[in-house]
Formats: sequence, structure tokens, C-alpha cells
Amino acid sequence: MAMGKRQRDRQPRMWVATTDFPTAASHPFYTRLNRLPREHGFDGFAEAQCATFYAETMGRPGLPPGIYFRLLLIGYFEGIDSERGIAWRAADSFALRDFLGVGLEDAPPDHSTISRTRRLIDLETHRAVFTWVLQCLSTAGLVKGKTIGIDATTLEANAALRLRAARPVELSWGSTSLLVRVPIPEECLFFL
Repeated sequence: MAMGKRQRDRQPRMWVATTDFPTAASHPFYTRLNRLPREHGFDGFAEAQCATFYAETMGRPGLPPGIYFRLLLIGYFEGIDSERGIAWRAADSFALRDFLGVGLEDAPPDHSTISRTRRLIDLETHRAVFTWVLQCLSTAGLVKGKTIGIDATTLEANAALRLRAARPVELSWGSTSLLVRVPIPEECLFFL
């Protein structure tokens, strides 16, 4: 006897127009931040800077440089230091999807795509694009500053030299005691 097979009904595809989806108001910060680079042609500039790192026709389409650099800005402004975290945050927020220009029907870039793009584009191109963004924001009066300062102090650590000297240690066994100067190993200094 042949085995009977159950007919599997499939759910029909559900189609909903994206105009029917509820939309959240975009975050005012990202709306304003996106307006200025858009007016100055940020996407075209980023694509021109990164053109040498992409092939003309070979392979699948890569992550557009404008979206990639916006993802890095999201990571900076949101305090996210991992590519997985940036990808998760971009997928989770309607406001960030709007900032990236990713519609609801499209998936935001995956962390592996962000990582591959980061490795593909060299440091000088990153520096050129972010310098362009800072100049654009500076001419609009959103960023001020003439110098960059790093607050640091270099001190000679004299305190550690005293601890490395031989220290007296009292050894006792029963009623006999002995005072010995024993050098303390460097790895044990944190116990003192």
C-alpha cells in the first residue's frame, strides 16, 4: 500500500500597501541631520569617493556608501560600538529607517554587510568623507571649533620604584623567628 500524503494548504500571500502602515514621526535630530547632507549631495560625494572600491558589474550590489556612512553616524550618536548593535538598532527603529532611506518592505543592512564594507573602504576614504560632513555642518553653523585637544598627562611613576625594592619579611617557625629582606616579584605587587 502506498503512503498517503496530506494536502498542505498554504496561507495566501498577504499584501498590504506600505501607505497603509502606521508611521511614527521621525526623530527631529535625524531629520535635521539628514536634511543638510541631502542638500549638499552627500550620497553622490560618498559614491564618488568610494567608487574605486566597488566593481562595475561583478557580484551582487553592495551596500551604498551613503547608507554605510549613515550607519556609522548612528553608531556614533547612539553610543553603539558593535556592527551587530548598529544593524539591530537600524532594523528596530522607524526613525532610523527613515534616516537611512530604507523602506518598510526592505531589510536594513545586516551586520556582516556592514563589516565587509568597513573592511573594503580604506581609512583615508573614511577620513575624507567624515571631514566633508564636518565641513558641511560647520558652514551651516551647527558645529564650531578650531582645534582638537586631548586631555592627557604623562607622569613618571616613581611610586612603583619604591615597591620593587627588597622589603623585610619576618619568617617564624614556632619560637624561632628570622627577619629576611626578600625581593617581591612584580606580579605580587598588587596585593600590597
